[in-house]
Amino acid sequence: MSAMDIDTPSVSLTGKTESTEEQDGYILPWVEKYRPTYLKDIVGNEDAISRLQEIARLGNLPNIILTGLPGIGKTTAILCLARELLGASCKDAVLELNASDDRGIDVVRNKIKAFAQKKVTLPPGKHKLIILDEVDSMTSGAQQALRRTMEMYATTTRFALACNQSQKIIEPIQSRCAIVRFSKLSDAEILRRLEEVCEKENVQKTEEGLEALIFTADGDMRQALNNLQSTWFGFKFVNEENVFKICDQPHPIVVQHILKSCAERNVDEAVTCMEQLYDAGYSSLDIITTVFRVLRNYTELDEMLRLDFLKEVGFTHMRILEGHGSIIQLSGMLARLCEIASLPQ
Repeated sequence: MSAMDIDTPSVSLTGKTESTEEQDGYILPWVEKYRPTYLKDIVGNEDAISRLQEIARLGNLPNIILTGLPGIGKTTAILCLARELLGASCKDAVLELNASDDRGIDVVRNKIKAFAQKKVTLPPGKHKLIILDEVDSMTSGAQQALRRTMEMYATTTRFALACNQSQKIIEPIQSRCAIVRFSKLSDAEILRRLEEVCEKENVQKTEEGLEALIFTADGDMRQALNNLQSTWFGFKFVNEENVFKICDQPHPIVVQHILKSCAERNVDEAVTCMEQLYDAGYSSLDIITTVFRVLRNYTELDEMLRLDFLKEVGFTHMRILEGHGSIIQLSGMLARLCEIASLPQ
């Protein structure tokens, strides 16, 4: 690669660096570039967002826990809420920490307690806000210390906690917070945002390419945007083949053929295709996850047969998660699926 091939920022006559991106020539991840600024711009989870909008309108923020799968807008929602509540004071009155990195008791005693004690001039009725992301990764001792801090500084400071599994947060903290649950985004919601980004970035795409992005994301907006950007920068064209090259997942057409062979009780063909996927380097977990996603939407199968297949795939998924991830496990699943297909429905 020559020096001319490298995308470098140009310098204007005033001596300032010019750039089409926000940060001096560095390409921003699209997931950050198109991160919503206001609650009304967030895609999906209308009920949860409407609750947060009501909090922003009234200005009375309780301690809250936002829980749900990764990439569905929890942290973005908290940041938008902070911006709408505090406005220009947001920079001084908000502390954001990732609890998966800073998860020990010392962080609670030092960083969090010091910020809670800090005096910040705010409008009447407003509170400082401490945002803790991935709080379910905090140790039990740190959570106990956090509970005490929440009690001591309740008059001046509010806590917004984001987590994937709320049951990993101790009960005393849960009882002090309003819990807002986020769900996976629908395919239509992800498609709408992908089309908006493609239009703004002049991305050349096909409908099949967008469908592949939605399939690989599985309700995760962050992954959908990251995969879109990776495919566009890698191939300059977003189609089904390029998306699966970037994401490196078992191709759903192959998995669909395996399921069709099982439904037709052709165990030899199903096992041969499964061995090809396994020999290509895909892990058992990757394969079984893709099998579940394809089977869930494979409407060509009879509904009762599909439910029985899903039950068997679920059992195999559980065994793989327990550590039994050999090709024998996958082949045994295919044999059982063929046996189920041979039973009268």
